Amino acid sequence: MPLHVPPAPAPALRSVLTALSSPTAVREARTPSLLVAQGPASPELPLPVHVLDRTTPDSGTTTRLTGWRFLIRTGDRAVAAADTVLTADGWTFSRFFEGPYITSTELALRQADAMTQPYQPRLLSVPGLYMLTLWLHGDPTADGATGHPGATDLLVPLAPAPPGIAAHRPHRFTDLLPVLTHRVAPTRLLGSSA
Repeated sequence: MPLHVPPAPAPALRSVLTALSSPTAVREARTPSLLVAQGPASPELPLPVHVLDRTTPDSGTTTRLTGWRFLIRTGDRAVAAADTVLTADGWTFSRFFEGPYITSTELALRQADAMTQPYQPRLLSVPGLYMLTLWLHGDPTADGATGHPGATDLLVPLAPAPPGIAAHRPHRFTDLLPVLTHRVAPTRLLGSSA
C-alpha cells in the first residue's frame, strides 16, 4: 500500500468517537445516511485538511492546517465524514456531513493506492474556486499537519470539480498552480478603490 496515512491527533479522534456515541450529536447532524446506518459506525482514514491561502507566481503558495477529516464507515462503505477543528482547548469535533465529496474522496484514495510511488494523503481546499483536492504529498513520513505542496506532489481534484478542471485526474502541483493562480482572483479589501 503506497499510501501512508498520517496519524491524527488523539484528541481529534476521541472527539469524533464521543460524537458518534452521542445520539444527540448524530440526530442533530441531519445526515440521513448516518441516521439510518445499520451496525457500528467507525471513523477511519484521518486526513489533515489544509487550505490554500495564496497562489501567486511571485510569492509562491501559502497553506495552513484547518482541521482533520475522518471518513465514517459502516459496513463496507463510508456514509459520512466528521470534521474536527483546533480550538483554544485543543482538538474538538466540529460536524458530521455527507455529500459527493465522501464518495469522491474514497474513489481518489483507491486510485492513489494503486500508484507505485508512496504518498501521504491530505486534503487541500481551494476556497476561491470552491474546490477540494486530494493532496498526495511526496514525503510519506512528513508531519501531516505542516508543509506546503512540493513541485512533485500530486493534486487530484475531487468531484464536483470547477468547470474546466477534470475530477479524479492527478496533476503535478506545479502544473496545476498556474491554472489556480489564473482562476483565483485576488481578494479585494473592503473600501479599496479599483
